[in-house]
Amino acid sequence: MRIDQFLSSSRLIRRRVEAKRACEEGLVFLDGRRAKPGDRVKSGQIVSIRFWDHQIAVRILEIPQGNVSRKRAHTLYSLIGKGDEPA
Repeated sequence: MRIDQFLSSSRLIRRRVEAKRACEEGLVFLDGRRAKPGDRVKSGQIVSIRFWDHQIAVRILEIPQGNVSRKRAHTLYSLIGKGDEPA
């Protein structure tokens, strides 16, 4: 699964087009390196996202197959870090 698709499916970023834009602008990192929208993700990888006023880091627990319900979306990752200011 592509990282932009994972970010959208997991509800970390609301829409896939926004996830793609965040990757293109250098706001998403996969295992410490800048992510491209088409980068493939695997379970166990760490994704860091810079938002306007904070940043988060999550570990991917599961790669979904098909549609993901809103209730199940948060089970796809575990939060490992949250900060007030982007690095």
